[in-house]
Amino acid sequence: MSATLSQHEALVHVMVMMSAVDRNMTDDEFARIGVLVRFLPAFEGFDEDHLIHIGRECAAQLAASEGLDVVLEMVREALPQRLYETAYALAVEIAAADQRIRNEEIRLLQLLRDRLGLDKLTCAAIERGAMARFRR
Repeated sequence: MSATLSQHEALVHVMVMMSAVDRNMTDDEFARIGVLVRFLPAFEGFDEDHLIHIGRECAAQLAASEGLDVVLEMVREALPQRLYETAYALAVEIAAADQRIRNEEIRLLQLLRDRLGLDKLTCAAIERGAMARFRR
């Protein structure tokens, strides 16, 4: 496992963490990761063929001792500050993909917000936007 992540890998790690936090990565969540990687400018130049490998690597890191804390720190170190809100927005997108936000997902969002030093108002706006996008 690499000690440092690229920006793309860090953003994928955020999405995989959110998907795996409840120990059940749904098809909707995995499909959403693929769509976001193909669609968002933050992933420009990313080789989609590495997505599964990066996901497995992240899962292995999360399973290690203090894995969540280690991965959160790796993500923070890999991302420039201008992508902190993007990382949070990606986490919210994955959490909202199955249209149910679980307690574990809320806790991970709090940990991510704190680790990245994001303010609560910004995070609330990102969360509200996701709620509007996924409303039926």
